[in-house]
Amino acid sequence: MTDFTMNTDADGVAVITWDTVGKSMNVMSQQGFADLDALVGQALADDAVKGIVITSGKDGSFAGGMDLNIIARMRDEGDDPAKGIFDGVMQMHGVLRRIERAGMDPKTLKGGKPIAAALPGTALGIGLEIPLACHRIFAADNPKAKIGLPEIMVGIFPGAGGTTRISRKLGAMAASPLLLQGKLNDPKGAQRAGIVDEVVAPEELLEKAKAWVLQAKDADIVKPWDQKGYKMPGGAPYHPAGFMTFVGASAMVNGNTMGVYPAAKALLSAVYEGALVPFDTALKIEARWFTHVLLNPSSSAMIRSLFINKEALEKGANRPDVADQKVKQVGVIGAGMMGAGIALVSALAGIKVVLIDAKQEAADKGKSYTADYMDKGISRKKATPEKKEQVLGLIEATTDYAALKDCDLIVEAVFEDMGVKADVTQKVQAVTGPDCIFATNTSTLPITELAEAATDAEKFIGIHFFSPVDKMNLVEIIRGKATGDVAVAKALDFVRQIRKTPIVVNDARFFYANRCIIPYINEGIRMVKEGVAPALIENAAKLVGMPLGPLQLVDETSIDLGVKIAKATKAAMGDAYPDGEVDEVLFWMADRGRMGRKSKSGFYAYDDAGKRQGLWDELGDKYPVAEEQPDLVTVQHRLLFAQVLEAVRALEDGVLTDIREGDVGAILGWGFAPWSGGPFSWLDIIGAPYAAERCDQLQERFGDRFACPDLLRDMADKGQSFYGRFGPEAEDAA
Repeated sequence: MTDFTMNTDADGVAVITWDTVGKSMNVMSQQGFADLDALVGQALADDAVKGIVITSGKDGSFAGGMDLNIIARMRDEGDDPAKGIFDGVMQMHGVLRRIERAGMDPKTLKGGKPIAAALPGTALGIGLEIPLACHRIFAADNPKAKIGLPEIMVGIFPGAGGTTRISRKLGAMAASPLLLQGKLNDPKGAQRAGIVDEVVAPEELLEKAKAWVLQAKDADIVKPWDQKGYKMPGGAPYHPAGFMTFVGASAMVNGNTMGVYPAAKALLSAVYEGALVPFDTALKIEARWFTHVLLNPSSSAMIRSLFINKEALEKGANRPDVADQKVKQVGVIGAGMMGAGIALVSALAGIKVVLIDAKQEAADKGKSYTADYMDKGISRKKATPEKKEQVLGLIEATTDYAALKDCDLIVEAVFEDMGVKADVTQKVQAVTGPDCIFATNTSTLPITELAEAATDAEKFIGIHFFSPVDKMNLVEIIRGKATGDVAVAKALDFVRQIRKTPIVVNDARFFYANRCIIPYINEGIRMVKEGVAPALIENAAKLVGMPLGPLQLVDETSIDLGVKIAKATKAAMGDAYPDGEVDEVLFWMADRGRMGRKSKSGFYAYDDAGKRQGLWDELGDKYPVAEEQPDLVTVQHRLLFAQVLEAVRALEDGVLTDIREGDVGAILGWGFAPWSGGPFSWLDIIGAPYAAERCDQLQERFGDRFACPDLLRDMADKGQSFYGRFGPEAEDAA
């Protein structure tokens, strides 16, 4: 079956309908491109056809983009990957250029047939690049629709003419939010931005597009860049205004990416160089830079982790084979910031919520978090008063545990204390049914021990939300020793209902995310004590792609929380506790009342409004900066290896069972250098032999925390990669 079909009506308008078989949203494949090209060619050659409308057979959407699985495989096809990618991309350019020229005479620019795009809704990536090649874009007035070019978010850039066309249509300055930030617009926003030509009522979409096709003249279908005397809006690179635009854009790209994201720099190069030459040459330049990016291991890793792996986990790649466990009613215990956030995202997903707290005032305050969130949405025209009423109507705020009797999932989000959590568990299970799953939201306490308070440990599980709940996409599901498959499936189905990305890990100290992020923070603090300049520590982290330096991160999470975790860990580990040097700095800060951002004082100084003012000057009085400073790479490697070695140990220990979860969880959970694809992808990029050698060097200089894990050593000896050995299509022998 083909994804594209064509029907010509009595007026002579050929309607080409895109309807990808077996998908809820259209996704472009190599065969799809060939089919579209064939139908366009057939319509252009048919004298009875006066024009073409390209639309979608999917309700509420045009297309979700290119199948990135195909893009990921393009590099591995043939003996010359670069040539294979370039030729494949140029074939796509050829298809879209034939749509754009529409059979017109290349010299007179006359005789072509008008082609309109009719978008019922969301149009992303290639789903916008095809319309950009058409002569007029009609979009249905669908406020839920998203229109844009988000490729930069997964480590590539629009490579099917989108980069060249949008920059020539809007100018480099106006195109930059769409290209460099992946900004998405609703249809009216896309019209205001100059992307979409007309926004019409959904029921009039095809009618309006056909009407335009039937009255369009030769001049209406010639793109500005094909006309004589075309000038780029805002100025080309050597125009005075354009020169300043590109200088500013270069500075912005480097400031935002710190030079570690190859796609952004390549995109800017494609726009800059393409603006200096005729359009068809610009397409070749775009194709070359796109090929360059696809051959970069960073882009391949980002595509794999942020699209392929993330999508697989969201679809239940590691879900136990049990019946559907969709949540009908969830009980949330504790209406603080975390519980209020869980109630919000649950209600937004259409799930009934019972929000419990010890005092009615606290429960009501937790519900008001949702009201405030919806009010912000209304002010930004992203929600309506009716929607607010509907969402709030799903939340019952109360102190009465009896209200939980019909809940099929409980999420407890009370104070991080074993006794408090045990008491709540018993109170809840006194009123809930035998099939109700009990989940505890904890970031540090062991699930297996918490389950001892439950009537049935098989139905007890950990669900670790990251704060703030409504903004953080990752949810860490923790399986205790006795947790059963139904509980795991329930947690996974719930996380998917609230549109988050789940990873499943086994119970162990700090689970996975905190296990890796705490050593990152500790390594930064340890360097302060050694006399490494705090600015070097922070900037080294940012220059290697971490969103926050370790000192800023501990300020954000609070220094007293770090003290609490350190004391609890030391009590549990005894003489084996390795972080005494870190505690010296951390406890000293806490004793001075410098608790981080919340106290407006920490490793950074803050003004009265809590705005960061730079690193705290007096830190150097206690821990003077050494005259001789380490080189940048050494600092970066200490910060990165502190994290990735814990990820490897988590895999060795069976805490992680899927490296895809390790990579996706690291990027979404604590922002591990997204350009790398995650800790396991980064180790594959640098290679196991080099990683093992670097471990030995770091261990010799800085201590046993950098000792090479046995698994990594074994892989280095065998010349293996993590995805070669543990990936879903692993080929290496274990």
